[in-house]
Amino acid sequence: MFKALLSLAIVGVSAISARAAALSPRVTGPAPLKFAGVNIAGFDFGCGTDGTCTVSGAYPPLTQYYGADGAGQMQHFVNDDGYNLFRLPVGWQYLTNGVVGGTLNSTNFDKYDALVQACLNTGAYCIIDIHNYARWNGEIIGQGGPTNAQFAALWSSLATQYKSQSHVMFGIMNEPHDLPSITTWAATVQAAVTAIRNAGATSQYILLPGDNWTSAATFVSGGSAAALATVTNPDGSTTNLIMDVHKYLDSDNSGTSNTCVTNNTVEAWEPLSVWLRANNRLAINTETGGGNTASCVEYLCQQVAYQKTIADVFLGYVGWAAGNFDTGYVLSETPTDNGGTWTDTETVSSCLAPIANA
Repeated sequence: MFKALLSLAIVGVSAISARAAALSPRVTGPAPLKFAGVNIAGFDFGCGTDGTCTVSGAYPPLTQYYGADGAGQMQHFVNDDGYNLFRLPVGWQYLTNGVVGGTLNSTNFDKYDALVQACLNTGAYCIIDIHNYARWNGEIIGQGGPTNAQFAALWSSLATQYKSQSHVMFGIMNEPHDLPSITTWAATVQAAVTAIRNAGATSQYILLPGDNWTSAATFVSGGSAAALATVTNPDGSTTNLIMDVHKYLDSDNSGTSNTCVTNNTVEAWEPLSVWLRANNRLAINTETGGGNTASCVEYLCQQVAYQKTIADVFLGYVGWAAGNFDTGYVLSETPTDNGGTWTDTETVSSCLAPIANA
């Protein structure tokens, strides 16, 4: 989850509308977003924001590995709620069993792949998300830590596994932060993109993350957008290279409180959409969410409503999180299974499920 400390202002609906009209043109009326999804967490458990991922801490969200029924959750989310995208976070160390580089450990990868296949079996799209914060055991990839070649080798191995799966997306990295150089990071992202395409995954979506926990609020102003705009496919195009942003709704934007104070329109979605239009690019919000409280339901519903108005440049959102999170977790989107009948959390049933905001 996004951990940056940002000062967020509470804004009224009337002020938002006036500001939106002044900044950029909008599509006429709300348009359906292409994607709406949920993070299915568990394989990322044991990962810290310094990129230290304890292999034994990973907790597969699958019943055959004594975890939650992630497969059942995804079937419910698709069949009952209308979702069509799941993000499947995993630590780099888990995939390679603690060895830096790109050689996948067959035992660990097979467990992770079981989750990917459960996702694909729903008919939804599935994001492979490396949940390492641009680091390996405290060292930044391409900036004193693992080399770009080592990181590219990981993505080459993963792309080789999924190159024939049109519904697999490649999420290059979860929430880079405190990067010495965003331009150097863009070169790291370029190495991964080139490796994925050269492995035969020539047309799938690839998600490009920026600095500052890939915050939507600072993606443009902090230089991430400009740096990542230089990343291309091997043929020089930017087709299906998507800007990957996160945004929470609590007072410090950490995603740790069940009190929400903003719908993020003025400080995040408006300036981002202006840049996306000007540069003919697309973005997706792969982490967002809030507590199952009145304030979070209010602001999350407003956020989703606004995101629909920028659907010309904005693909959709992915809520954080279900999978192995207990229903008591502050941002839980984990549904409760009552003997085959699933009950959703308040934020899901009121705002995030596509059937709730159709």
